[in-house]
Amino acid sequence: MTSISVPNEALPPQSIARHNLGHWVLWLGSVLLIVVAGLQVLDTAGITSLGFTSWRPTLYAFIAWGCALGTSLVLTRGESGQQTLFLLPALLFTIAMVIFPTIFGLAIAFTDWNLSSNTGVHFNGLDNIRQLINDPYFWNALTNMFWYVLAVFAQYAIAFGLALLLNADIVARKFFRVAFLLPLMLSPVAVSWMIGKSLMENRYGPIATLARNLGWESVAFFSTPWIARASIMAMDAWVSIPFIMILLLAGLQALPVEVKEAAKVDGATSWQSFWEITFPLMLPVSLTAIVLRIIFELKLADVVINVTSGGPGGATDTVSSFIYREYRDRSNVGYATMLAEVYLVIIIVFITLLMNFVSRYMRKVV
Repeated sequence: MTSISVPNEALPPQSIARHNLGHWVLWLGSVLLIVVAGLQVLDTAGITSLGFTSWRPTLYAFIAWGCALGTSLVLTRGESGQQTLFLLPALLFTIAMVIFPTIFGLAIAFTDWNLSSNTGVHFNGLDNIRQLINDPYFWNALTNMFWYVLAVFAQYAIAFGLALLLNADIVARKFFRVAFLLPLMLSPVAVSWMIGKSLMENRYGPIATLARNLGWESVAFFSTPWIARASIMAMDAWVSIPFIMILLLAGLQALPVEVKEAAKVDGATSWQSFWEITFPLMLPVSLTAIVLRIIFELKLADVVINVTSGGPGGATDTVSSFIYREYRDRSNVGYATMLAEVYLVIIIVFITLLMNFVSRYMRKVV
């Protein structure tokens, strides 16, 4: 049904009154939120002393604004407004948990705020940006992210092979499906301790002992830069490959059997059937799995923090682990927040370009 907008002159007086009341309610709620939030900011900045001990007044004003918004929707839009109310909690939650922290973090990013200093918080302009531009550790971590993201394609290749294997008619197929999913059920922190701190420990770890028995005299998985980075990639892949595999397995099981049978009747080999039929039909699922995995990879931090703390010499550092150390080790809240905000912009731009490329590529293929 298409909604027809009716001018106020055509509405009955009662409807006009409800419409105007809805606008007044929303306006008053907005003014209340702006005034309370403004006073809270002035008090926090030390410009005024109103005695605010926490941000609860702003929270209460935000809740009141949400109620005013819902009331305004019902009064001005009637039944359509009542339907919109079902989306209102999700909208308010997104504003409170995503938009507000981002804006609040942006305000902190332009301050000099070190928890180990007695100077407190003060505005420092573009100093954090200048420090970021001249920070070799940040650019090193950003370069490392290129290699971590590139490793996703190796994870995809291995996951595709496992998905093909588990989709075939093999013995104990159900058992292997559950077994290969076990790493996905574990926490990355637990994996980093079980594998990085135990199995790959260079003195008594079973993997290190096996490597010495095979002729590697000085076993050190996390002392040489490229070996340490490869070890982190291997642990991350062990946790992440099952996620890609289960998506690809679901895609393989959804493929039409008639197409494969027709290709087999025409004399196509197993490789020709895979390359000419299975792989092209799996492109939508494959690209979705790769994009999701890249998004998760850009947040990689837990394994690095627990196993190497970014060492040796920053060889395994990720941007997230570097930001974490700025907070934890240096207590540099202002600069670390600027790093996080800039990295967020980089991720948004990169993922947007990646999605546009995937969309154009899919249009060409399909």
